[in-house]
Amino acid sequence: MARGIPGGINLIRADSDVSLGAQGYAKYHLFGQELYITTTHISILIVMAVLIIFAIFANRAIKNADPNKVPGPFLNFVEMIVEMIDNLVISNMGAKYGPKFANYIGTLGAFILVSNISGLFGLRPPTADFGVTFPLALITWVMIQFNGFKHQKMGKIKALFEPFFLFFPINLISEFATPISMSLRLFGNILSGTVMLSLVYGLIPKALTLVWPAALHAYLDLFSGAIQTFVFLMLTMVFVADAIGDEAAQ
Repeated sequence: MARGIPGGINLIRADSDVSLGAQGYAKYHLFGQELYITTTHISILIVMAVLIIFAIFANRAIKNADPNKVPGPFLNFVEMIVEMIDNLVISNMGAKYGPKFANYIGTLGAFILVSNISGLFGLRPPTADFGVTFPLALITWVMIQFNGFKHQKMGKIKALFEPFFLFFPINLISEFATPISMSLRLFGNILSGTVMLSLVYGLIPKALTLVWPAALHAYLDLFSGAIQTFVFLMLTMVFVADAIGDEAAQ
């Protein structure tokens, strides 16, 4: 039986099994610290399993495809996804560097999207946990800095003092604020939807939970989840392209 983590948010009412916070399913100790296996960890494993299974079937469908025959619905779906990602990165990062980031953008988008909409299937979205969104944003930030120094070299340092040296503190804060703002934006939007749905499920009679919250799921999980995925990907591509500089426009 799952139980709340100490310091977390308690149940909405005494007879409800709906919780606003991550629930601990198992406890263990590591280096003197008390750690939990939570709903976030379980949801991440399920999301990863879904993506891996999809990738295996997609790879098999591509390998077994007959160029002389009309592709089936599943292969058409896979080709549509690949083409959409290629067009997205090329339109935002240029034809020269865009394809180099297509794999990362595609993987990032797939993980965030499936995580965001996992609430439709009774899971607690992994992206409703700041411990998930911050590492994702941190990876993007590392890519920004790496490509900035790789392509701009010392121009990356010089940019911190533009338009003149008094702006250095502001520019420096702006650099380090990027992963925080990106992660909080995704985390806040998904968590707010999770909290609203938890309140609905905790306040209305169970007989109505099969019908009434459906519209909220369609918006908060599906529509909002897709929008937040697109926003995170766009910010990633724009920031990395900006770090590359004028070469990305070629």
